[in-house]
Amino acid sequence: MISKEDIIAKAQANFDAGYACSQSVLLAFSELFNIDERTAKLISSTFGGGMGRLREKCGAVTGGFMVLGLAMGNEQPHDMDTKLNAYRKVRDLNHRFEEIHATSVCKDILQKFASEAQVEERKHHQIICRRVVSDATGLVFDILKEEGVIA
Repeated sequence: MISKEDIIAKAQANFDAGYACSQSVLLAFSELFNIDERTAKLISSTFGGGMGRLREKCGAVTGGFMVLGLAMGNEQPHDMDTKLNAYRKVRDLNHRFEEIHATSVCKDILQKFASEAQVEERKHHQIICRRVVSDATGLVFDILKEEGVIA
């Protein structure tokens, strides 16, 4: 049985190793869903920096969305019940994240916690991004536990 602390520690270790926020979150859960690490790394690689450094939706949150898709996504195109339930879980994750950080937009999170100079110098990773990865990972774990995906 995997614990919330273990999953968060994995995500933090991934982030500390240099993976993007999105990769760090997805990789932390990859073993649970039998998805190989290479595939998880590649799928989530362009979502960091708020989606390819566009500074839009936080990469840690989008990594969480990917995990929710693995856990609850639809495989059949006309399975609207499953699809809509997964969408509800995505909105739930986003809402919970915004309760903590007031936003899920990368640019707004960075402006709230780091100066432009700190972002230029890539210091924001330790100032806020590592915490955001931990928060998103923990929230995803909570949702999966509530849904019975994790015992």
